[in-house]
Amino acid sequence: MLTADKLKDVRSQIRSGCFKKNTSGLMPNLVQGNLVIMPKKWADEFIEFCRLNPKPCPLIGISKPGDPSIPELGNALDIRIDLPEYHLFRDGIYASAASDVSEYWREDSVAIVLGCSFSFEEALQSAGLKVKNISQGTNVSMYDTNIATQATANFDCNMVVSMRPFKKHNIDQVISITNQFPKAHGAPVHIGDPQLIGIKDIHSPEYGSPVVLEDDDIPVFWACGVTTQAAIRSAKLPLVITHAPGKMLITDHLYPDLGKVNY
Repeated sequence: MLTADKLKDVRSQIRSGCFKKNTSGLMPNLVQGNLVIMPKKWADEFIEFCRLNPKPCPLIGISKPGDPSIPELGNALDIRIDLPEYHLFRDGIYASAASDVSEYWREDSVAIVLGCSFSFEEALQSAGLKVKNISQGTNVSMYDTNIATQATANFDCNMVVSMRPFKKHNIDQVISITNQFPKAHGAPVHIGDPQLIGIKDIHSPEYGSPVVLEDDDIPVFWACGVTTQAAIRSAKLPLVITHAPGKMLITDHLYPDLGKVNY
């Protein structure tokens, strides 16, 4: 049973820097989110990019400029310290990692949170399906693809996808379950041959970790919030802060609570 005390303990470990691992399988059933922090002058256009591309970029939370809290996602969230690891991009290039980004927070900073496929993994497991990145104790595999997104003036990129392998006889069930989580990327965008979406080597993901596939596994691909980091690279903004892939924001809420959130 999930408890407020357990969530408080997990947040405390993250804030103190004691928890540095990926968050897949952590606090099952609670919604997790991708994070982007940028100045207000760019945030409106970036939010429009997300609205144009709801499959990889489903909006679930937006802060007020200069306010590091997002009350609709958690009563005591501090977006500057509540993720295990952040990535800093300068002029569109990854520059460094940090466990606390308070020193980079500005009066015009806006935090944008997007749904994450970690939020549907517990539903898959509850149905008796093996989620191999969890059973293997590793991060999920994420890849750049040739799937285009709808661009704005400054944000233009192809989609990033996550991959989880399943047996052929389970695929319909996997689709049915994940389709119920549209704010966590919903149903898969591709099933089967990775080369058809521009992935040359499924064993060498651009982000996350390789997941070991068995001979009869079929790779299943979901739109991924790391697409936002590809968009950030294309825009070449002076400074943007994101989550480290796989190390997400854990909210206070179960997925049904997101029905109240509309962006």
